Amino acid sequence: MRFSAGVLLFRRHAELEVLLGHMGGPLWERKDAAAWSIPKGEYLPEEETAAAAAAREFEEELGLPVPAGEWVPLGDVRYGAGSRAKQVTVWAVEGDLDPALVVPGTFEMQWPPRSGRIQSFPEIDRAAWLGLAAAREKLGVGQRPFLDRIAAHADGTLPR
Repeated sequence: MRFSAGVLLFRRHAELEVLLGHMGGPLWERKDAAAWSIPKGEYLPEEETAAAAAAREFEEELGLPVPAGEWVPLGDVRYGAGSRAKQVTVWAVEGDLDPALVVPGTFEMQWPPRSGRIQSFPEIDRAAWLGLAAAREKLGVGQRPFLDRIAAHADGTLPR
């Protein structure tokens, strides 16, 4: 099992909005539905706590630190199977940031496939504030339960 942790930044405007990132790289550039993600990344539990990994990954993906605020645990979600199984742990933080200030980190991959050429791509190619209905369409399926949990937190019904 692989482990991943992240921070779901949210704000209360006319409606509850969450900050998501569109996955970068050539495999995602023409996709929109289920091609967005909570800023998160993998970690090794024996080397780092989930909260430390969540803060580090937020900053690596967005190039900005997590805004100051209370970290509300949204729990874990497991998805995938076999060697691709993943447990994702997420915290919600109420705050604001301007997506225009995002300077994403990069990753390298062989592109085009089997070409032998290693290219660098942004981890996310854009970030945006989305209402929960739009976020549900854009967010990867495995991460969607966190939208229900952030809604429950916002209306005071998330169990502590």
